[in-house]
Amino acid sequence: MHRRRLRGHSRWLGGVAAVVAGTLFGVFPGAGGYAEAAAGAGAGAGAGIAETAGATTPFVTVEAESGTLGGAARVRSIRPGATVPTSASLETEASGNALVELTNPGDAVSVPNSSGRSANTLVVRASIPDAPDGGGISASLDLYVNGTFRQAITLSSAQAWNYREATTNPDDPKAGGMPYRFYNDFPVWISGTPVPAGSAVTFRKGTGNTASVYDIDSVDLENVGPARSQPANSLSVVSNGADPESGKDSTVAIQNTVNAARLQGKTVWIPRGRYLTNSLEPTPLDFTGVTVEGAGMWYSTLYRKSPLPATSWRSKTLVGSGTTLRDIQIDSNAVWRGVGGTGGADYGINASGAGGWLVQRIWTRHTDANWLSGSNGLIENSRTSDGYGDGFNINNGNTKDPDKLGDNITVRNNFARNTGDDSFATYSDAGASGTNGQVTGAKILNNTAIAPWWANGLRVAGGENVEVRDNLVNSVSSNSALDIGVFGDTGHPLESATISGNVLIGGGGWNSVRHGVRIGSPNSTSLFPDAYTHVTLSDNVMRGAFRAGLFIDLTRVDVTLKNNTIDSPATQGILVGSGVTGTGAFAGNTVTNLRPGQVALRNDSPATFHITD
Repeated sequence: MHRRRLRGHSRWLGGVAAVVAGTLFGVFPGAGGYAEAAAGAGAGAGAGIAETAGATTPFVTVEAESGTLGGAARVRSIRPGATVPTSASLETEASGNALVELTNPGDAVSVPNSSGRSANTLVVRASIPDAPDGGGISASLDLYVNGTFRQAITLSSAQAWNYREATTNPDDPKAGGMPYRFYNDFPVWISGTPVPAGSAVTFRKGTGNTASVYDIDSVDLENVGPARSQPANSLSVVSNGADPESGKDSTVAIQNTVNAARLQGKTVWIPRGRYLTNSLEPTPLDFTGVTVEGAGMWYSTLYRKSPLPATSWRSKTLVGSGTTLRDIQIDSNAVWRGVGGTGGADYGINASGAGGWLVQRIWTRHTDANWLSGSNGLIENSRTSDGYGDGFNINNGNTKDPDKLGDNITVRNNFARNTGDDSFATYSDAGASGTNGQVTGAKILNNTAIAPWWANGLRVAGGENVEVRDNLVNSVSSNSALDIGVFGDTGHPLESATISGNVLIGGGGWNSVRHGVRIGSPNSTSLFPDAYTHVTLSDNVMRGAFRAGLFIDLTRVDVTLKNNTIDSPATQGILVGSGVTGTGAFAGNTVTNLRPGQVALRNDSPATFHITD
């Protein structure tokens, strides 16, 4: 298993700082600047924290830009200190904010299998152009191992290239929208023998590879074990008419198996296969009260193939009190965001229930959020990619319901990449009347968030006794690596949160003026206009922001900052905006590798925001 340290590190040069802010900070001049930014790890400030941050995964990710280029292949990148873009680009959405572009026949990039073991699968994160009228194209790309051709892999842009604020639909490139959501993950079983450790994996544009350009961001290498066997005392969905060959819809057969298992006290078994769940049943699959197991996330897939444009049917998977769900993949043909909307998207899983639930080793792809409420729920060792909403969202269901309290929900050791909203979030909503309960005891622990194409890597929006610890965020396109405060006018304030041991790389994206980390509070139109945000940040690394490392925003904030490291921000280390009221208890923090003319701390509210040591 591998701690999330991305191979292929970048060095981003910064200026030398000569500013000391009393005893609140140590400010250290740097000899080189931004070391090992892509990994969030390495020598220097915050190295110990970086070693423990992020999910432990069965795969290793290698950044394409760290590889060996062939032909006229080139690296495209953007770095802190450059002008912050005002729109999305391939660079802003790339992990590490860099990619390799193959344009001409013979262009290639080779990356090593640095996993330490043989690899029989890859996940290639890449982008190819949209079709002229939208809807995407498909094209092959040649794959070599140690210089020998293995196979042509198929890439597609059918579930990429949305257009923000398009006047017709989000998939229309001719309707005036801003293009974004460029990439997709492409899982690949390697033909022939597994790739030995240390071998070179090469992607080369050949004469039969017809896309005009191939943009390669990263490659995951994994040695996937054999499919799991049917557990004892279980009912197979195939025995009840489900089709593992995708020849017919399996929704009713799967639900009938679940219902029978619930009555008989048995487990539901989903054998190896790809099961269509595209029927227009009025209710989604409901796994409440049952254990449902698959042969593994690489083997057992529930595939939602909704008729597009979709209507009001729902394709989410319900997890309720007493549910255990493990070892499956959930994928869909959705093409744009909108829960239950015309683009075909819906929640990956929708969990609730006062009696607790457990989700392990699932992989959701091309879905909306994994929407997590109820009490005493746990999701761990799972993945989400290429989503249209949040990766994992802990919430109270936006309602006053004892089955949707949002109490003591834990999200632990999960991996999210290319999410269409916050990769990991808490969301405590009071409702229009302000009577919904507060989310309490939410825990976001040891997760990895890579390259969300919209919103933030981590979001703490209201709650009490929230814990966000030992997570890794790398490369945020539009907003911040971490946003702390409240969501919307009906959002509950953040009563208490502890945020520690996280590595937060980047932030400060194209969506208006953003920073590495932001702390805010309810505004004047909120149900709670006078509420403060109360948060403690300790032992975090905030690195390589495209503007300030940490921004304390309107209006009422009480924050404790202790033993944090802010490294190589493009502007200030910490910026307190004007009009902020509250207190900042700062101690033992370090700001390093400031650029010329920048300062460790700038307080634009000195009369109302009081900083103490």
